[in-house]
Amino acid sequence: MHRFGTERIGAPIARPHQILGVGANRIPGTDTPVPAEPLVFSKAPNSLSGPHDPVRMPRGSTHTDWEVELGIVIGTRSHYLSDEDAATAAIAGYVLVNDITERTFQKERGGQWLKGKSAPTFSPCGPWLTTPDQIGDLTNLHLWLDHNDTRHQDGTTRDMIFNPARIIHHLSQFMALEPGDLINTGTPFGAGKDLTPPHYLKPGDTLTCGGKGLGSQRQNIVATH
Repeated sequence: MHRFGTERIGAPIARPHQILGVGANRIPGTDTPVPAEPLVFSKAPNSLSGPHDPVRMPRGSTHTDWEVELGIVIGTRSHYLSDEDAATAAIAGYVLVNDITERTFQKERGGQWLKGKSAPTFSPCGPWLTTPDQIGDLTNLHLWLDHNDTRHQDGTTRDMIFNPARIIHHLSQFMALEPGDLINTGTPFGAGKDLTPPHYLKPGDTLTCGGKGLGSQRQNIVATH
């Protein structure tokens, strides 16, 4: 386990009430329609882990994948927010997240994304929380990820369909968001499923990812016995 001196670096938030995500939140190709509303899924709160903790592949997995993302941390209880300005005011800060996903569980086990998103260690978060006044330009935030030292994801938030304020306002119409809740906003092109041919993780691999103003992470991939 990666340590800083003799101390493990944990996630910068305690176990959230919920972890939510937005799927397919990047501008599609010319032949794909832009969705009218965000595609929303959830992850088990106990999937949260530190930024340098090992990622443990589920038993029998052959399609565990990576997704570097901008994460939003909620600062105030938010339900039926009136507009996007109110949604912006509800943000405590932003974090780097790696939305680890088992694609077979996600797509072939009843079409329920929760199954592919929720294994322990599937939500590396941190190393720190960046406050809204320190994050800079949210519309052009650089995100990157290397798999075994090969760069596969290298994009910006400019390609997002739904920005953080739009996401929070939308979610608040359906549920109450609590302080400390984590919302993953979607990943740039270059996840393993996007490659030709698709490429997935195996024990012994490493992932390194980062974001402007958000710090960086490094995970060793290990098997669950």
